[in-house]
Amino acid sequence: MTAQHPDAETGDAVTQAPAEDDSSEANSPSPSASDGPLPSGVALELPANADDEEAAAIVAAIGAHLHDQAQAAAAAAAQTEETWEGKRWSFAGRVRAQQGTDVRVPKSAPTDAWTAAGRTDRF
Repeated sequence: MTAQHPDAETGDAVTQAPAEDDSSEANSPSPSASDGPLPSGVALELPANADDEEAAAIVAAIGAHLHDQAQAAAAAAAQTEETWEGKRWSFAGRVRAQQGTDVRVPKSAPTDAWTAAGRTDRF
């Protein structure tokens, strides 16, 4: 089993029947990407000679890494807070055109245009 999320692990990362003789060990399938869902572009093959503990450690490490990547991507996508980057000068120009006064728009000013317009007397 290949788990991508630590919560999805069941503790039996690799389930293979113990080999009764050396000849059947070569024919036993090794875990691969087809054992579970993986993100697109990710392929996972465990070494054939890895025991259960090694396979579980590999799967846990890769799962934790993929989970961290997913969390970082979600945090970056959720970070849609509007900023004044590149807009402060144009807003100051609009204030000058409308009110006839030069203002310096602080970075901490509200990014909502209506709210910021109501506070131009404080800039």
